[in-house]
Amino acid sequence: MRPMAKAGASFAIKRIYAEPADDDGCRVLVDRLWPRGVTKERAQLELWLKEIAPSPPLRKEFAHMQERFGDFRARYEDELASNPAVDQLLALATQHGRVTLLYAARDPAVNHARVLLEFLAAVGPGK
Repeated sequence: MRPMAKAGASFAIKRIYAEPADDDGCRVLVDRLWPRGVTKERAQLELWLKEIAPSPPLRKEFAHMQERFGDFRARYEDELASNPAVDQLLALATQHGRVTLLYAARDPAVNHARVLLEFLAAVGPGK
């Protein structure tokens, strides 16, 4: 059974290349690979949670191609359903209130962080 994030806890997504903001809360990089050109100091991370990213075969097959996104979403959600790193994110939300999931992909709508955000909303408080 998954731990539940407290009521009022929230998740957001943001490109790692955007400037950190005071309202980001706990900043977690959710990519398996470190983003090019970003220093650890500039990233201002609380955690780099590589384990929450899609598996390497799934990531390579998807290749950020919009026409593959539906299949990618379904397969990534299957991976997330049994991924213990989801529990880590829920615990961080309970601890910090707000967690910003950071990703490097260019497209804000067709990427794994968007799927992860929606998955967390489905399993979050009261679910």
